[in-house]
Amino acid sequence: MISRIVPDASISRMGRMLPLVAVAGVILGAATLVGLTLRQPMVPTYAPTPPALHEAGTSRVGPVLYTVDATAPDQWREFSFRLGSVIDDALAATRGGVARGDLAFRRYSIVAGLGAGIRDLGEARFDDVASVPSDGYVGNDGQADPRNPAIASWYRYGFFTHVLSPKPHVWAVRTVDARYAKLEIVGYYCPGARPGCLTFRYVYQGDGSTHVESRQGG
Repeated sequence: MISRIVPDASISRMGRMLPLVAVAGVILGAATLVGLTLRQPMVPTYAPTPPALHEAGTSRVGPVLYTVDATAPDQWREFSFRLGSVIDDALAATRGGVARGDLAFRRYSIVAGLGAGIRDLGEARFDDVASVPSDGYVGNDGQADPRNPAIASWYRYGFFTHVLSPKPHVWAVRTVDARYAKLEIVGYYCPGARPGCLTFRYVYQGDGSTHVESRQGG
C-alpha cells in the first residue's frame, strides 16, 4: 500500500504568509524612504552679516567668519576681501561706484570676480595653511552663467536629506588687486534651515605677500 504524504500545516501557513511579509517589507521600506526624505535636516545655520565697508590697507585680516545672503536665485552678491564686506549698489556708490568684488555668490554657486582667481588647496585644516601659492589660480568659465571649476564642487549632497555639506577643503583666492586670501566654507543655511546663507571663514593678506597665517604672529 502506498502511503499518502500529508502536508505539514505549519509549512502551508508559512507559504500563505510569505507574500504578506514581502508586502509589509515593501511598505516599511517605502515609509522609511519617505521619512528620510521629509525629515527636517539638522544643520548649522547662520544669519547674514550686515554689509559694512572697512578698508584693510596693507594689514592682515582674520580669521573672520562672514555670511553672504545669497538666497536670491537671480542675483549675484559680490564680496571684497579688502573691504571685508558684500558690496551692494549703495555701498559701491559711496566709493564712486568703483568697488569690485573678489568673489560672487548666488545660491550655492561661487565664482571669482573679474580679474580674480581661485585655487583649490584640497583637504586641509584651515589653521594649518600658513601661505598660499602665487600661481595656479583659475578664472571663470562662461559669462552669461559663469562657473568656476576650482570651487564649483565645494559641497557634498545628501541624497536622502537634500542637504549641502561643505567639503573640508581650503581655497586660496587671488583678489582683483593681486592680493591673497584663504577661505574655508562652513555652512550654507540661514536660520530656519533656509538655503542660501553661504558662510565662510577667511584670512586676507593686504601687503601683497602670500602669508595667510590664521594667528597674528603665526
